[in-house]
Amino acid sequence: MTRTASKNTVHLEGPTNILVIEGLTMMDASPFVDDIGAAAPTGSEITIAPSFKEAAALAGDAEVILGILNEPFFSHAPNLRWVHATASGVDMFMFDDFINSDVVLTGEKGLVGGHLADTGWGLLLALTRQIHSAIKLGPDAWAHRVDMRRQEIELEGMTMGIVGFGGTGRAIAKRAVAFGMNNIAVDAYPSEPDHGVKQVWGIDRLPDLLERSDVVAVCLPLTNDTDAMFNDDLFAQMKAGSYIMNVTRGEIIHGDSLVRALESGHLGGAALDVAPGEPLPPEHPLFSLPNVAMTPHTAGASQLRASKNVARFVRNLQHAQSGAPFEGVVDKHAGY
Repeated sequence: MTRTASKNTVHLEGPTNILVIEGLTMMDASPFVDDIGAAAPTGSEITIAPSFKEAAALAGDAEVILGILNEPFFSHAPNLRWVHATASGVDMFMFDDFINSDVVLTGEKGLVGGHLADTGWGLLLALTRQIHSAIKLGPDAWAHRVDMRRQEIELEGMTMGIVGFGGTGRAIAKRAVAFGMNNIAVDAYPSEPDHGVKQVWGIDRLPDLLERSDVVAVCLPLTNDTDAMFNDDLFAQMKAGSYIMNVTRGEIIHGDSLVRALESGHLGGAALDVAPGEPLPPEHPLFSLPNVAMTPHTAGASQLRASKNVARFVRNLQHAQSGAPFEGVVDKHAGY
């Protein structure tokens, strides 16, 4: 097989060793084998590894991977030319040897926003409508009914501030429009406005967004620039009583700073599917604070996720033979 790698494609001209690694986002790859085989170059070998541990023994022969990898795995994969990730966050791939290699990385960019947004909104509504309190209290909730009603707020007319206007940010904004909210957004790169966002501001206007927003949705990838980005200083710039939502990567929010902002009452609440240092210890304050609704990094689950991503992988296999650019290419130097 002859292969030439560029930033946005790989050229496959002959039989290819394709390693499919099952995992949390694709627990059973067997329904997709026929489609992958039909799209792959004639004579290609497709191997399914039931776990990452079992895949490690197959690294040496792999030329294309549908799955994930880490640094030790990569060091034993000299023939690798292309990875299509089965993880929406690709920070695990961002080690120097991989970044500086000619291996192309593609993935789920733009495909996972819907179900992440569903969870984010579920958590936000659990807070603003006191649903989480009612569930925790069980039958005793009736004794707290008056107090709960005093704390409930309606989102119509409020402002949703979206930090990072990619696939997840757009899905958050789309749902905010349905709730009658006003949307504003910032992004580090120029982005087309949509879903009620009239203009996507540059990241330099983040202070403006924080000052105006009743809810701030963190929709960023984890990179060197975003690690612990939301700290005491940024929380102090947020509107008093506002809410923060995070369904992307926990490390983007500095954990102790978040606890301080919640305990002081400056933040009205936190809707979280992710947290720094997962899993958090049982005694962590985020589990006991009344103004936190949190799920254990489960927002990434969807009955549609694996099929959508494999369909993109299949299209990319076809592009690799025609010379067309890949879909969902990750800029390894930018980290997303």
